[in-house]
Amino acid sequence: MAYTGSRVVAVVNGKGGVGKTTITANVGGMLAAGGARVLLIDLDPQGNLAEELGYAGTDADDDGLALAQALAFSAPVAPCLGVRDHLDVLVGGSQLDMAAAGLTMRAHKDPAAAKTALADAIAGYVEDYDLVLIDCPPGQETLQQAALAAARWALIPVKTDASSRKGLRDVARRLEAVVDINPDLDLLGVVLFGVNRAARRVGDTARAAITDDLGSPDALFTTAIRHAEAAAQETRDRGLLAYELEEAVLAAPKWYERLRGATTGQPATGGEGPRSRSATGLAEDFQALGEEIIARISHREAAADAVTTAGGTR
Repeated sequence: MAYTGSRVVAVVNGKGGVGKTTITANVGGMLAAGGARVLLIDLDPQGNLAEELGYAGTDADDDGLALAQALAFSAPVAPCLGVRDHLDVLVGGSQLDMAAAGLTMRAHKDPAAAKTALADAIAGYVEDYDLVLIDCPPGQETLQQAALAAARWALIPVKTDASSRKGLRDVARRLEAVVDINPDLDLLGVVLFGVNRAARRVGDTARAAITDDLGSPDALFTTAIRHAEAAAQETRDRGLLAYELEEAVLAAPKWYERLRGATTGQPATGGEGPRSRSATGLAEDFQALGEEIIARISHREAAADAVTTAGGTR
């Protein structure tokens, strides 16, 4: 039995620091800016999605308390609406550690109920969205299992180093653990994150290794997210997504305008703006990945519909 809609994607890896939160925030934000109705679910006790989207410390940020209570005690929970236009969020944070402990205890008595805790919590409204992205923690096995039990697709970010690729095997074990609850769960794809465009041989080697691990080149996304540390740091510092930083950079005073202001004593038009010129390329990567994600889902939905139709006409 599939517990949720076909557009629920768990962004998951057994290792931290491979771009799960950054991809969740930026792909979700980019698609929402294009008019899609998007829900982001922050299932990570670190709550870094709040930093990426800029609502940390605001009234919207309950540190994951409502979501934790929904998971541990089946309490009702609703998304925080309008974090961006068309973008809503189920807020995460350190309170989810409590939920993980509660789910672990619950699993001893009722393993299926522990696995479906997230699916049950979001069942009332998940179909209202065109896409749902779940930002999974690198650890917390019970939370990962709950995410995968609620999802139709698994999206796995990896870096080019061998240690981050080991997280693929952890995800495979999580998939096996929920297949009895959610047999429709499938791999949407693997995306390379933090790629140094100058080190082409390293990237090619990583692609070959991942293809060998998965047994098919089709599992690897064509799009890779480039390494752009300055832009990544500035997006977090300002609470902006990559495309928003790109827009701010393009609107900011040019270097010669700042210099002219310094020599004349007059401020440059627009004031001191962001300076990470690599934001443009980074935003383009996230846009391309978002388009590829939607294209893959749409293609597989169409293929499934064709099989269903063919079966019904026999």
